This record gives sequence, structure tokens and C-alpha cells, in this order.
Amino acid sequence: MVYYERNLPHRLPPGEAIFLTFRLAGSLPRTVLEQLQADTELAQKRLAIEPAQLYAEQKRYFGRFDAQLGKGEYGPTYLRQPAIASLVAQSLRYFDGKAYSLLCYCLMPNHVHAVVLLLDESPPLVKTLQRLKSYTASKANKLLSRSGACWQAESYDHIVRKGELARIVAYVLENLVKAGLVEDWEQWPYTYLAPS
Repeated sequence: MVYYERNLPHRLPPGEAIFLTFRLAGSLPRTVLEQLQADTELAQKRLAIEPAQLYAEQKRYFGRFDAQLGKGEYGPTYLRQPAIASLVAQSLRYFDGKAYSLLCYCLMPNHVHAVVLLLDESPPLVKTLQRLKSYTASKANKLLSRSGACWQAESYDHIVRKGELARIVAYVLENLVKAGLVEDWEQWPYTYLAPS
């Protein structure tokens, strides 16, 4: 089991399906993040912190977090640009079969959702994400004629629980529909679902 921590714990054992979300730097204001964190900490203090309750609270936190991102009301939306979205999509696919099996992804204007299956002999996912983010940031900054941070340093990830894979894949693909960007996820050129 791989474990690393910056602000969040990450437990990513080989052989598990992982739901990933990473976002552009500055895509949420600090005040929104602080309020979401404070609400979550308050809820956790009120709970007996049983694993099922903790998991449910983490899901609620992510739901509120993702709803804020989905609004796209703050910060950059570079992934709306075809050249940047194509770059990120190609990078996600580059690691397919090398670091993970790519089950699906969805590129929103300011963040990325993906579901991957970690391979037994693959490098730690944190290293793969660092490579992916570093490469795409460098190329995107050139395309955008800018410098500075492109991606938020921290990513959100969690192991997909048994029996929840289909629900999470649907969540990833339907995120665009929920945000009102398309009527059907297959209309968006920057989504992917692995053939079954």
C-alpha cells in the first residue's frame, strides 16, 4: 500500500480502482476551501467517527467541493481550449497500460475526473500524477504564453469501494451533463470510457 500526504492522506494499493480529481491552480478561492473544510471538521466532531460515517462525510465533502468546481465561477478554465484539453487527454492515455488501466475520464473546464485501475507493478500513482501534471503544465503554459502554477498541487483520490465502480464511472461521465455543458456525455470530445 502506497501512502503519502501533503494536506490529505492517500492510500493507493495496487490492484484497486481509484477515483481521481485534480484541478487547475486557483480554480477555487481560499475562502470557499476554508469554509468547506470547516464544515467537514465540524460534522466529523459531531459524529462518532465510525468508518461508515467517516466515509459518508468524506463523500459529502467531495460533493460540495465538486459542486463548487462545476460552477466554474472562479479562476482559470484553460481546459475549455481544445489544444489544452487535447494535451491533457493524450497525457492521461499515455500512462494507460504503463502506470494504470484507464477506465474513464472527463475533462471539465477547470478540473479533471478519472477512474483508473492501479497495476500490480506500476509506479506509485503520486509519481505518475507528478509526471503528468508537470508535463502538461509546461506544455500548456507555452501554449497559453504564461508562466506559473498550472495545476493545484494536491489531488483528490479515493479507492472505489466494492460495488460502486459503475456508479462512480457514471458520475464521472455525467458530470458534464450535470454542469449543463452538454445534453449527453458522448457529445463532449474530452471524455473517455474504456471499451468493455
